[in-house]
Amino acid sequence: MKTIPGWVWILGAAVVGIPWIFLRLSGTHPDHLTTTILSGLAIVSAAFLLSWVSEVAQLDIPRSLAFVIVALVAILPEYAVDVYFAWKAGTDPVYVAYATANMTGANRLLLGLGWSLIVCLAAWKYRTRVVVLDRNLRVEIAFLTMAAIYAFTLPLKGTIHWVDTVILILLFGGYAWVAFRAEVVEPEIVGPAETLAALPVPLRRASLIFLFLYAAAAILLSSEPFAEGLVHVGQAMGVDEFLLVQWIAPLASETPEFLMACVFVLRNHAIAAIGTLVSSKVNQWTLLVGILPIAYSIGAGKLLPLPLDARQVEEVFLTAAQTAFAVVLIADLKITVWNAVALFGLFFIQTIVPSTEVRLLIAWVYIAWAAIILIFFSKQRAAFRAVFQEFPIWLGFRRRPPMKPFPAKQEESADR
Repeated sequence: MKTIPGWVWILGAAVVGIPWIFLRLSGTHPDHLTTTILSGLAIVSAAFLLSWVSEVAQLDIPRSLAFVIVALVAILPEYAVDVYFAWKAGTDPVYVAYATANMTGANRLLLGLGWSLIVCLAAWKYRTRVVVLDRNLRVEIAFLTMAAIYAFTLPLKGTIHWVDTVILILLFGGYAWVAFRAEVVEPEIVGPAETLAALPVPLRRASLIFLFLYAAAAILLSSEPFAEGLVHVGQAMGVDEFLLVQWIAPLASETPEFLMACVFVLRNHAIAAIGTLVSSKVNQWTLLVGILPIAYSIGAGKLLPLPLDARQVEEVFLTAAQTAFAVVLIADLKITVWNAVALFGLFFIQTIVPSTEVRLLIAWVYIAWAAIILIFFSKQRAAFRAVFQEFPIWLGFRRRPPMKPFPAKQEESADR
């Protein structure tokens, strides 16, 4: 069976966004459903293009600059809608709920669907029940643990304050610094990105710049109409617009990331695929949450914390509990098929039964399950200790101790 050439995928992704870009630039205003569908497709299109651009860009720019650019490129599709909602909430309090909905939905979708899907696919691919993770993921585990613990303070306060912004962005900055210092072996470039990478250098660079500008323009032209369209479609159809914002918007922006991770697994790069999604979770649970008060304050024209009502407090608490449970599962750098089934099962229940009682019940199940693992499984506790013992070394505050000589060599020296 012949595979579809990479350039066909690239061209196809670019073409999908053209109808909405044309309508937007022409000043045409279609109905809300058409607007939502076409602008949503443009965001998905841009997300695919940016995922390929970010892979190939690392071939043409210095590693330090590549890390910053790739990080910024990666957040554009996922954060554009959420930042819009937070900014709009500065002048219209109704939109505060939507900003929180999109943020919690993106985070829970990544764990409940993304992680579980990739682990099950990897287990099927390699005919195993246990997927072993890369040792380098201990960095992500450390920062995700700190972010997970700190996140429980948000529902207790009922706001996402500027102090929270500073702390969460510092956590992301620390993660970026450690990742920058680390010797990272980049995964093999596959799929449409491989087609771009094979171009002559001048043409490759020009292509990357064009695709990046095109995708960025598509996102800027689509974010507001897509966000507003979801709200109006929900109201018109009698569907809770909170739920549409919580699940449809993140699904549109994260589908390309999930599909690319699936491709990596099928190309025998399962560890890289899982690592990408774990890294994405660190990104979302630090930087995404941290920038919401910034956007909210810009919209309001003054420095304000982002308020959380009763439902949003429940949603943030549930998301924090899910994050804590997930990081406990992978602390020993292993994740089983049953772990993935648990992540998906609990996510599925809370999604199809979106009631206060179910949200709180599932949140306490996450916390209780994580506590049981830590109490009765010494390997998980030892794994956390090992991670944080190396933390000062990663930050450059302490040097790694030299390796001790083998006892046999010591005995030989003594004999001499």
